Amino acid sequence: MLTQDRQSKILSILQEQGSVTVARLTEILATSESTIRRDLAFLASEGKLNKVHGGATALNQEFVRFEDNVEEKLTKHTEEKIKIAQYAASQIQDDDFVFVDAGTSTLLMTSYLKNSKATFITNGIDHAKQLAKNGCKTMVLGGQLKQSTEAIIGLLAATNLQKYSFTKAFIGTNGISEKQGFTTPDTEEAMLKAVAIERSFVTYVLADSSKFDKVSAVSFASIDSACIITDKCTNEKIKKRTVIKEVV
Repeated sequence: MLTQDRQSKILSILQEQGSVTVARLTEILATSESTIRRDLAFLASEGKLNKVHGGATALNQEFVRFEDNVEEKLTKHTEEKIKIAQYAASQIQDDDFVFVDAGTSTLLMTSYLKNSKATFITNGIDHAKQLAKNGCKTMVLGGQLKQSTEAIIGLLAATNLQKYSFTKAFIGTNGISEKQGFTTPDTEEAMLKAVAIERSFVTYVLADSSKFDKVSAVSFASIDSACIITDKCTNEKIKKRTVIKEVV
């Protein structure tokens, strides 16, 4: 296959799938890894794709490698997150049994839950403190504390979570894409989010518009597994896959 034809095929695959690994391209195009890597480097230099470790993503998708700490997250998209949090809090009824995921949007949501008669379980330390301060019945999962996000994570936390069945879950995410669904950089956090969604009758993902068309390392749920509360979504393909509430 000619170089130009091979590179056109790579771009076609990315347009269809959103991301692809070097190993997969080697298999599809029946060529060497070194050739594929040269092709990806050239196409990236031409501004036609995003080259990432082990493969590439389409230009309309950004790969999220690292996660900000809580303080950094709270300084970004604050106005949008507040409106998302207010709407999310309004969805909770007094008879609900609720899981609240660690995250900045969900943390802001707890500020709007004053004297709610619902029962809350959370893996966020600050979330639990705020809920208790507001007079809400609150339980905290046991497990490993992740310092950067102040979240309880790990196998023990996931095992504890499997004991419950929730009416509603409110989940944070680092990325949303049509193909990869909801993603996060941390394997253990992804495991906990996946269990919470599985154990909940209705799940809401709280995500400002900056999270769309971004992909992180680990997928924890498909797009159609949760309603999305956001300020704005311009991706029509995602809109067709699930319920989206735009609050701005």
